[in-house]
Amino acid sequence: MKKIVFNMATRERRAAIIEHNRVVELMIERPVENRIVGNIYLGRVINVLPGMQAVFVDIGRDKNGFLYRDHLLSFYLSPEDEERKKQRNVSEFVTQGEEILVQVTKEGFGSKGPRLTGVVSFPGRYIVYMPEGGYVGISRRFSSEIERERWREIGEQLINDKEGIIIRTVCEGQDPEVIEQELHFLRKCWQEIWKEGKNRKAPSLIHQDSGLLERVVRDFSFSDVSEIVIDSHRDYQVLKELLEPYPTLREKLKLYRERENIFTAYQVDKELEKALRRQIWLKNGAYLMIDQTEALTVIDVNTGKFTGKTDLDETIRSTNKEAAKEIARQLRLRDIAGIIVIDFIDMRREEDRLEVLQVFQDALKHDRTKTNVVGLTGLGLVEMTRKKVRQNLQASLSKTCPTCQGKGTVLSDEANAYKIERILWEYKGMDEDALVLEIPSRIAPVLFGTKGEHLKRLEVALGFRIFVFANRLLAEDKFEVRYIGSQEGAVEQLERIKASKRS
Repeated sequence: MKKIVFNMATRERRAAIIEHNRVVELMIERPVENRIVGNIYLGRVINVLPGMQAVFVDIGRDKNGFLYRDHLLSFYLSPEDEERKKQRNVSEFVTQGEEILVQVTKEGFGSKGPRLTGVVSFPGRYIVYMPEGGYVGISRRFSSEIERERWREIGEQLINDKEGIIIRTVCEGQDPEVIEQELHFLRKCWQEIWKEGKNRKAPSLIHQDSGLLERVVRDFSFSDVSEIVIDSHRDYQVLKELLEPYPTLREKLKLYRERENIFTAYQVDKELEKALRRQIWLKNGAYLMIDQTEALTVIDVNTGKFTGKTDLDETIRSTNKEAAKEIARQLRLRDIAGIIVIDFIDMRREEDRLEVLQVFQDALKHDRTKTNVVGLTGLGLVEMTRKKVRQNLQASLSKTCPTCQGKGTVLSDEANAYKIERILWEYKGMDEDALVLEIPSRIAPVLFGTKGEHLKRLEVALGFRIFVFANRLLAEDKFEVRYIGSQEGAVEQLERIKASKRS
């Protein structure tokens, strides 16, 4: 069974999806974050790039949005044959300076601006409404092709003119009146938005996408939800109204009143802490190593402490199956996207490889985000992709380490000591008599010897005295030449440094 837990009492609003007492998905909304996916803008085309078959659109934000030719509404609605249409240049569908309506489909990351589409859509609980979509789409997760075709016929009878809808899986088993009512509601929303927005000047925001509560109610299937818990009375009332059409769900809604943070009580924070680690232990003693870059994630499976009970092949197969399930959960929890390469432990038997791959694909069926498993390569690697819409969990909750600059490692004590020694040699032959050096305390014995024996040899070789202040609070990769001058001045400077650190 599934639980949905809302932590709304603080400025950072969070929602966690818990399946079988394990956190599988997390959503975070911050007031400073200014999330823009789903927003609709009246934008102005700034650059047309024939070489990239794309345009840059000014939507009134720091970075211009990026829009591919195939996602332009003019391209999308063109009645030409598809193959012939794709041979035409982007400049034949849009011109520089033109005002166009666009919707954000992907947040901007790093130096990249947001991804846009000209085919505007409004997601509801049962359907996705497209004012100018021009077709009826049916979810591929319907149980049968007959059911899909039945809903396609229903959808075609409901839409007008250039409208389009995508019928979601949750419609299966529902009365057609349900989606008809939602279609009327979404159509009316769009008419009101466009009535006001069409008179604005580009660039301007036409429509702001829903908040966290609305998105969860809209996007999630509640068929197997056993409990919905929220810790804010005000948001509890809002959620109660949003669940008005679903009486059975309202009965499962609870207001959390305890003093302990709700995410702590439901052990969500504990799971989140694990989700930021590079190493993930499995129940059987095996573990995963997860290394993320901007566009590529590599996941390595290791047997660890698990030695199995029968033979080697069974141990490896069992470990890989357990890992496959956990990897699918981690992809959802961490919201890992882009290209993903998984290095399962090498299996000799083809049937074992196919079984592990099937277990992995079955586990991915619970993922709301689109995934595509390419299969096993000749090296036994599983290649897949997962659609990227927003920042992953690691990017949302952490920042690059200022010490290692994101490498995950720093120079060893020996390497730091030799680096400092090389810099000291650059002062050889200077006119002054002494130098005061502040270094990390753990580097001092490596650089100068445990009893200072190398310090004396270095002073003779360089021709000046070296006064050292070993600072235990100084970062491992930091050091500073604090004074160059006479020996008397160096002694005084060293005492001032010691006094300042004591105070």
